[in-house]
Amino acid sequence: MRIGLVSVLSGLLLWGAAPSAARADVLINVDKSAQRMEVSVDGQPRYTWPVSTGVEAHDTPSGSYRPFRMERTHFSKEWDDAPMPFAMFFTNQGHAIHGTNHVRNLGRAASHGCVRLSVRNAATLFNLVKTQGMNRTRVQIEGADALVAERSTRTRRVARIRDPYAPDDSYADLDQMGRRPLPAYTRTAVRPAYAPVTGYGYPVEVDVGEGW
Repeated sequence: MRIGLVSVLSGLLLWGAAPSAARADVLINVDKSAQRMEVSVDGQPRYTWPVSTGVEAHDTPSGSYRPFRMERTHFSKEWDDAPMPFAMFFTNQGHAIHGTNHVRNLGRAASHGCVRLSVRNAATLFNLVKTQGMNRTRVQIEGADALVAERSTRTRRVARIRDPYAPDDSYADLDQMGRRPLPAYTRTAVRPAYAPVTGYGYPVEVDVGEGW
């Protein structure tokens, strides 16, 4: 009887510990010299993306940080309500990692101090950190700010498997705030043109109804 009770208690303890055991440490490394971000999970490289860090007058601070606030929809109070979708704040001065639609600037310094990603990549990172937890995430920023950094030519071949943190294909056209665009209205029927026909030698109008 005692052995059976011990087995049941052990099973419950293991079941309760299982979710925490599945959690992983996330390292977000931003290299200002290369203008790239590399994301590792439990020491294993997961993503590498081009970014935009701060220009010379608005340096992105170097150092090691832990994100403390996440907002899927945020507008900058300092910079004319500029959209900052999928924002993760890592300093009390308002520095954050967030999405941007200025993708042509990715790969070179162009921000007011934040770390910019494409909206889709920012959504992927946001989902990853939300799942694993901010307390298990570290943001490491290093290197010197570059006014214009050459785009890295490095590529990483990965297996074509479903990324659990990436937004689904319906988010392929995310707007600047990460919102799904409304489908455009298209007419499915065209009202036929007036076409008189003759009957017994007199023109007769065809009733085409109200149409669309």
